[in-house]
Amino acid sequence: MVLRSLIAICVLSTVALPAHAEDSEQAEREAAFSERMKKTALIGVFTVDGQKSDDPLKEERYEIKSVEKTTGDLWVFTARVKYMKFDATLPIAVPVVWAGDTPMVTLTDARLPGLGEGFSCRVIFDGDRYAGTWKHGPFGGHMFGRIEKQDAETSDDTSKSEE
Repeated sequence: MVLRSLIAICVLSTVALPAHAEDSEQAEREAAFSERMKKTALIGVFTVDGQKSDDPLKEERYEIKSVEKTTGDLWVFTARVKYMKFDATLPIAVPVVWAGDTPMVTLTDARLPGLGEGFSCRVIFDGDRYAGTWKHGPFGGHMFGRIEKQDAETSDDTSKSEE
């Protein structure tokens, strides 16, 4: 009986990663995600539920200045938000959960400063691509596109005066 218990312990200890190794791997993933998203733009398209299939897709662009983990699953995305006449760079706190090595923003009925309430989304980030679903009030749809690193020349800065 004792021998079987010792064998089981030895087998389990060689199969399972120690908790500190898993924590270290997750910390590396989180650091890589933060660095990957720094000074990027999400450039893509979105759909609106109920639109005709032959309607052109609507373009979208989100400029991300930085992405930093705070506590638990909460991260702060400092992003330029352009929505109708609203145009500002804001720190937006959102939960990020992980499906293995893939980060996903998960927002449910959130209030965004200057934009109102009822925002929900599920957006995954996979290498140089993003994809997900969105909802605001009674409207919703899909969104997808590419993640591009930005520099001063490629940033879509409409706040500069044109002379």
